[in-house]
Amino acid sequence: MKRKTQFPNATHYTDKSGNRRWRYRHKGFAAELGTEYGSDEFIRRYEAAVQRVTAKPQIGAGRTVPGSLDDLVAHFYKLHFPTIEESTRADYRSVIEPLRLKHGKKSVKNMRVRHVMAIKASMSATPVQANKTLKRLSQMMDLAVQMEWVAANPVKGVKKYSAPTDGFHTWDEGEIARFYEVHKIGTPAHLCMTLMLYTGAAKVDAVKLGPANVKGDRIEYRRQKTKKNPSGVLVDIPMHPALVEAIEATPKTFTFLETHQKKARSRNGLGTSMRKWCDKAGLPMCSSHGLRKAICRRIAEAGGTPFEIMSVSGQVTLAMAQKYCETFGRRDLADSAFSKLDGTNAEQNLANHPARFASISPKQRKTKDNK
Repeated sequence: MKRKTQFPNATHYTDKSGNRRWRYRHKGFAAELGTEYGSDEFIRRYEAAVQRVTAKPQIGAGRTVPGSLDDLVAHFYKLHFPTIEESTRADYRSVIEPLRLKHGKKSVKNMRVRHVMAIKASMSATPVQANKTLKRLSQMMDLAVQMEWVAANPVKGVKKYSAPTDGFHTWDEGEIARFYEVHKIGTPAHLCMTLMLYTGAAKVDAVKLGPANVKGDRIEYRRQKTKKNPSGVLVDIPMHPALVEAIEATPKTFTFLETHQKKARSRNGLGTSMRKWCDKAGLPMCSSHGLRKAICRRIAEAGGTPFEIMSVSGQVTLAMAQKYCETFGRRDLADSAFSKLDGTNAEQNLANHPARFASISPKQRKTKDNK
């Protein structure tokens, strides 16, 4: 089995002078990373290369200015990235690198609340992205506090924009039915839809699921997002009959969602395919991530508890599962609340308040109001 590295797609070679050098290569793009594997300059160039930007060598004794935002980003990547998966690293880079390009040479110790507010204001046209930037910057400044570069985190004094927080659209039952109407059983689209809808797996997990994950009448996997954590949640759920039928209707493969070329489908490739399949069904608001939310919605609407939702989705925090229950279980809760009024003396009890709720008579109230 090929050993995973901290810097995927980085390989070494020997130059004409006999020096060992490192180069990043991926899908036709190449960039030089230097000779010092894992150094601050190496990491700076590597992160730029991942964004498909060729970083120019920095001139100067230290190259990366000590105490600068560039320096902080390098420390953050080195300390934090080994604890998260590559897919999550890509999300972090997409937010941090633009910030680094604009402010990388500036000293971290000179950062004040007004500077953070200026960064926020410059991104007012994209409030969601601005909030993400504040979140990542705050994480890095927390690290700066821990390393005793600064006494306090100035980002904590800046409020985020009031932006929609619902995220990806949650599929409703009409949209699910429409998708199945267009994409019949036996097609890759139908299998993908059914697999994600009845497992709640994220894209990064769904592309890896296959017969090896089926244990009798159950399917189990460990979420990629929590796999590095020894206590990461193992998702172990029963196979829904619709999923069993969809799997049996397709040829046997190493992974359920592999391509026609018998190659493993990538996370991004799955997202692209789902986009095409949804567009063909006339569902522009729907996406693969919305299916993960759809199964949580279904459980909540059926009266499921937050802990039941967590056992299926593999979520490790109660807050999101609780939100599903509050959002999608509200109608049933209202019905339950009103059912408690039927056949009881509740309305009568509400009408006949104890005297303490009406301690002032209407006559006394009128006298007081006229004073």
